[in-house]
Amino acid sequence: MRTERKNEDHRQIEIIKHFTPHAEGSVLYSCGQTKVLCNISIEDGVPRFLKDGNTGWLTAEYSLLPRSTHTRCQREAAKGKQSGRTHEIQRLIGRSLRAMVDLEKIPGHTITADCDVIVADGGTRTAAINGSVCALILALEKLLANKKIKKNPIKSLIGAISVGIQDGTTLVDLDYAEDSSIDTDMNLVMNENGEFIEIQGTAEGEAMTLEQTIDAMQKGQSAIYKIIEEIRINH
Repeated sequence: MRTERKNEDHRQIEIIKHFTPHAEGSVLYSCGQTKVLCNISIEDGVPRFLKDGNTGWLTAEYSLLPRSTHTRCQREAAKGKQSGRTHEIQRLIGRSLRAMVDLEKIPGHTITADCDVIVADGGTRTAAINGSVCALILALEKLLANKKIKKNPIKSLIGAISVGIQDGTTLVDLDYAEDSSIDTDMNLVMNENGEFIEIQGTAEGEAMTLEQTIDAMQKGQSAIYKIIEEIRINH
């Protein structure tokens, strides 16, 4: 069990804004040893399926850099295709960020969140979401300042966290060592109003009871509130 932080505490967060000079919004987001570079690009035009609508679009891409893990992982570009895990995470990030933004207030623009994991020590998908939130705020401010949009499209801030159950005990914000041996693994995405956007849960070892599930969600919710406040303060 943990010795350096309480079971319900998230890891220490560090947010470095404007990490790269060219993206409309850029953040290096760290939680514990996990580090994700999140860049936001905003381009004119929307996908073909939206060409007749007065709206914008938001999508996401995610990748693990080769030595972000304990042993070198091969670049997916070298394989010629993305893994199912990558597709799943990209869709999760995109869905989460779209829940944060009123796309009708960014008509004719496509926003892309590029999330590159520099160091993977558990919780990379939730860190990618949190870092992208920070970078997206910066990018949308730039759109407003340049008068490319008329109103701030942010509906509410969002945050994400991983939660697990080990031997009946709920652990919040799992690092790699915890995640690799956890009985039940969950990923939660929530807005600042306490409403859940995504709930992903899998019993990898022992099945979880309704009471354990509720406890994990409640502790995850409390941690996300704190993460959203960290994002707000660091902005």
